[in-house]
Amino acid sequence: MIAQSPIAGDSRILREATALAAAGHTLHVIGRDVPEGFEIGPGITVESVSRSSGLRSGNGGLAVGHGRNGPKVLVQRFGRWLLLPEHRNRTEKHWRTAAASVVAAAGPVDVVHAHDFNTLELAAEYAEKWSASLVYDSHELWFDRALPGRPTPLWRARGRRYEVSLASRARVVFTVSDGIAERLRSRGLSDVRVVRNTFPRADDVPPAPDQPEGLLYAGRVGAGRDLPTVVAAARQLLPFRTVLMGSVDPNYRLDLGPVETVAERSIDEVDDTLRTYGISLVTLTNTCENHRLALPNKLFHAVRAGVPVVAADLPELRAVVTQYKLGGLYEPGNAQSLTAAVRAVIENYSTYTDGVRTAAAELNWEHDAATLVTAYSEL
Repeated sequence: MIAQSPIAGDSRILREATALAAAGHTLHVIGRDVPEGFEIGPGITVESVSRSSGLRSGNGGLAVGHGRNGPKVLVQRFGRWLLLPEHRNRTEKHWRTAAASVVAAAGPVDVVHAHDFNTLELAAEYAEKWSASLVYDSHELWFDRALPGRPTPLWRARGRRYEVSLASRARVVFTVSDGIAERLRSRGLSDVRVVRNTFPRADDVPPAPDQPEGLLYAGRVGAGRDLPTVVAAARQLLPFRTVLMGSVDPNYRLDLGPVETVAERSIDEVDDTLRTYGISLVTLTNTCENHRLALPNKLFHAVRAGVPVVAADLPELRAVVTQYKLGGLYEPGNAQSLTAAVRAVIENYSTYTDGVRTAAAELNWEHDAATLVTAYSEL
């Protein structure tokens, strides 16, 4: 497996590797910035390649207020906006160059599994050298993401074509939702299978309370998550509590208003925290096709915890939330809509807790891991 993500915190990669090892495969995972001594489990070895930190200023973090202003700051921001796409591509290419010797030393192997497009070219090169099977795991609709910096329509168009030309060499393509799978098939990829970012079933889910105590956003705090809308709705929902929990993107600034914050916690602790508050927020902006077709991890984390959701009304989220009666939907960017959706879930709380707990029988990692393991058995 090859990944440019910091794999110690990438639950999809960790679960896939563990599931394949349990099925009898031996794995070597090459990732980014892996902590010293980090282990995934029996049958799995891990190797790390570092990547530059990128264009960052020293004034990041979650903050109340509007940040700095002035001509100098505006010039700096314009420069970042202009250069970010080029810098991002150069940084990813630099990682692939540094990783090439590490990949070469790991082979030959039977299968090369590329996590996301930014490892696909390297993976395809060595799969061909070793006559190995290539597997492509598309965590996102890569060239349809909302990215900071200046618009890059030509890069996106060329990238989609190049992605298909490389991924066409793969024996199987995995992705995270039916919507992204359909889009990849429409671009010419035939064998695309869905392995969702679900969570293992909880051993013991306590009975749901009669009423929720608050609204919890558990995830990365940064752009694209529609958090300003959450803050605006929180003012309308008082005294009902709204809470953010998660790591904060560098340079992200947010006027918190009445929103509380708690420190990032482990997966099991997130389960307990979700149950404490009672409603999980699954928010995204309606700013790109990738968001419209996404199924965020936090949706399935809520299912594992047995907690209803209030989710952004985007096509793929809408399909799953309504099919399984997991909670309410709101229009991204609309605080009134979010407020109404939260109040509707509170009023019909027992209906949605029943829906979530019923859905846990299907929306779980045991179900999705079987798709992954079956595909590997066919290789």
